Amino acid sequence: MKTLKDVGIGQTATVVKLHGEGAVKRRIMDMGLTRHTEVYVRKVAPLGDPIEITVRNYELSIRKADAEMIEVE
Repeated sequence: MKTLKDVGIGQTATVVKLHGEGAVKRRIMDMGLTRHTEVYVRKVAPLGDPIEITVRNYELSIRKADAEMIEVE
């Protein structure tokens, strides 16, 4: 299983499944990260947290812990 945390800088991935439950999953979905959405990894902070991505034509920064809940291909 490959997660968004494993995607390299400058690569694009497609969201396959969201793990997690309740409010955490809802917050991720509210940010526009839903199934079949393309995500482009723009930058990663030096210690790996946060990760800056482009999704649905806007920039978004997410925590490494949240990125581990997003399965991609």
